[in-house]
Amino acid sequence: MVTVTLAGNLRRYTGGEDEFTVEAATVGQVLRTLGDRFPILKAHLEDGVAVAVDGQIYQDAWLEPIEPDSEVCLLPKIAGG
Repeated sequence: MVTVTLAGNLRRYTGGEDEFTVEAATVGQVLRTLGDRFPILKAHLEDGVAVAVDGQIYQDAWLEPIEPDSEVCLLPKIAGG
């Protein structure tokens, strides 16, 4: 099972919960699973989040594969330019 941690203001959409375990093989599956579990969070996930998989940060990485024992951290999207 993948361990997922929410950072920043994302946890306010889950009733304060900030750590979950989910079955997923890609980042997109993680996001869909959490969106299904927390419908109010779904819109924020669809707007975009930064995703760290085992310490590597990705943006817009729905297809990024993850290992069953990976640690995934979801952060509010990182702006920059």
